[in-house]
Amino acid sequence: MMITRAIMRRPMMFRPITHLPIPRLIYQMKGRCYTIKNEPKPEIPKFKANLPPDKNLKQQIKADLKKETITTEPSKVHLPTKEELLRSARNSLERLKVRFKWLLIRSYRPFNTDDFSAFFSWIVVGNLALFVFASTTFVSLVLYTINTVFAQEFVARMLGNFITKSTNLTVVFENAVVPSWRDGKISFRNCFVSRRPRGVIIFEKGSQAAAAAAAEKQAANNGETSQNEPIDDGNYTQFDLTIKEVNISLSFKKWVNGRGIIDEVEVKGMRGVVDRSHVYWKEGDSALNYKNVYQPGDWEIENFRMEDVLFTLKQPLGFRVFDVSIYSADIPLLRKNWLFYDLLNSNNVNGSYDGSLFAIHNLQKKDDFEGVVDNSPIPSTPNSSSISWRRVTRFRVDNLNLDHLNEGVEGPFGWIHSGSVDMIADVMSPEENQFNVSEVVQAIALSIKKEARRASKRDYKEEPDEETIKNDLTKYFVLDFQLKLNNPRASVPLFTEELSYVNNALIRPIVAYINSRNTFIPIKCRVVKKLSDFDGSWTIYDSLLMDDLQAEVYDAFVDYVADENARSERAKKVGFWSLQLFLHLILWSVGTIA
Repeated sequence: MMITRAIMRRPMMFRPITHLPIPRLIYQMKGRCYTIKNEPKPEIPKFKANLPPDKNLKQQIKADLKKETITTEPSKVHLPTKEELLRSARNSLERLKVRFKWLLIRSYRPFNTDDFSAFFSWIVVGNLALFVFASTTFVSLVLYTINTVFAQEFVARMLGNFITKSTNLTVVFENAVVPSWRDGKISFRNCFVSRRPRGVIIFEKGSQAAAAAAAEKQAANNGETSQNEPIDDGNYTQFDLTIKEVNISLSFKKWVNGRGIIDEVEVKGMRGVVDRSHVYWKEGDSALNYKNVYQPGDWEIENFRMEDVLFTLKQPLGFRVFDVSIYSADIPLLRKNWLFYDLLNSNNVNGSYDGSLFAIHNLQKKDDFEGVVDNSPIPSTPNSSSISWRRVTRFRVDNLNLDHLNEGVEGPFGWIHSGSVDMIADVMSPEENQFNVSEVVQAIALSIKKEARRASKRDYKEEPDEETIKNDLTKYFVLDFQLKLNNPRASVPLFTEELSYVNNALIRPIVAYINSRNTFIPIKCRVVKKLSDFDGSWTIYDSLLMDDLQAEVYDAFVDYVADENARSERAKKVGFWSLQLFLHLILWSVGTIA
């Protein structure tokens, strides 16, 4: 009765879930669940509550509260574990979804905005880290992702534009660009690279045969362009090359330091034609005008390898066509503005040039160069054995046809119409912190003395004094050059301006003696050059090494001819040969008369 009166004073609404005027709680009871919470006072003037049939409700609630005390703290709420979620999954797809969500957010709730922002941040940071620490892998993944059947033309066009920015080449890819996961490099297979006179550069994906036909057609047109296109005179080395495979690796560190993004390059199976027949020199032009000036971002390849290279070389001035092949090449450092100098310091390069074998390799026995090389014009010094060379590289050519050296040359050297040449050049680069001061100073001083005596067409800058040389010795390198003419055959013109009447009469028996015997003429010299002369040079001409070699070889040849002992020995041989020939003629005449 007391409970009924209290309820009548403050109307309450009882439902299967009972509401009472006490704080909100959740009770877990046997058989039923009652939720009790505050409710606003109803506006019905007379309300009669329907109580549950149990008369001892209050006592039952108190008893249940004593048995179980439940709190509303979130940490006490039971969350399903991964195993429970997997057991409740009905198929493999739901189990995969549970595992994926559990891996990402450790729960099975729906993704929210914070989750998506975290995913985006991790994707960006992960790609940046992959590009920084594994640039080749990152680019390989990008190429592998976008290089589908429908995107191959796009990839070829994109890479062609990137390559042509600094090379002005026509690039054609026959096959897709694919990453090489085993070697960790990016592979370009069946490529065609061409450089011909043109105004517009075209990049496409197609066959090598079609690209070669287009290049031949362009060459047949002699580089004719429309009025709107820039004029290209074609005064440079032109080529059409097909490459079986090119493997490259990339480096983010080098790209940040301004040394290009390419780290290593490997070229296999190159064939084609290199055409220099269009190259000509303008009157008064200098090779120094064609040097490659360094610019930030120029490529600097750490390891360059080539193998199985064969191409046909066409030289200017109507010279005969011949083949050049490279069997293998290993260059530890190849820089754009130091190309020729890095080639001279190769680890190993071997091949053939017009049928003559050539090789560039490191000498294993460097003790031969601890001091003065034999037959060198530089005198020995007390400390000559203490010199230490950082690298001694030997360049050797065997049995090279002489016409490669004297083609188009006027004068006595041009009179030689047949013969072969053996050349050996030893390039010595001293250590930066360990070198022989006296020997290098003497070598440079002797070179300056020769330049002062030598009459040359080009103007030389003022040479540094000895004190400057001592303070800057590491900027010089030494080249020992040996030349041997094998079995030369010459023909003296009937009238020549290079020789006087007496010398013309004296030289004919000497030339006749040389033509009748298998002889050789050894010439040895030494060249000392500044390293700055090789900055930006790609050939032996723009580095002025050819001019220095010509001058040194000429001086060595003059010394060889002017040597008294050798001259007397040659005079005896020539005189004996002349007397022998004269006796043969007399005997032949007597026999004819008889």
